Amino acid sequence: QVQPVESGGGLVQPGGSLRLSCTSSGFRLNSNAVGWFRQAPGKEREGVSCISSSGLVTNYADSVKGRFTITRDNAKNTVYLQMNSLKPEDTGVYYCTTTMSGLAIGCRPAGSWGQGTQVTVSS
Repeated sequence: QVQPVESGGGLVQPGGSLRLSCTSSGFRLNSNAVGWFRQAPGKEREGVSCISSSGLVTNYADSVKGRFTITRDNAKNTVYLQMNSLKPEDTGVYYCTTTMSGLAIGCRPAGSWGQGTQVTVSS
């Protein structure tokens, strides 16, 4: 089963920034909406942000609005998540996957999960 590949996580101090990347060597993301999801220790996985196949429509969780930006480069088959002003509560494993269309009602996962990338925000 083809899985997405996430990268770009790490340890950062509160207020810092990271840029996550999502790609897939065996699956073209271009024709699909793609979303970022995260799972904090002891919590369920939650939607963070998603973007339409064209890149024209985006959706963000209230907790990250104004701090995170999702973009995509279809020529590179890659979706990015720029994370600024990071907070300790942003800590978790971040995953990307394809999502259902109709982003206005939220980011609903539709594809397989990869290994994720760990983001830790701590001083």
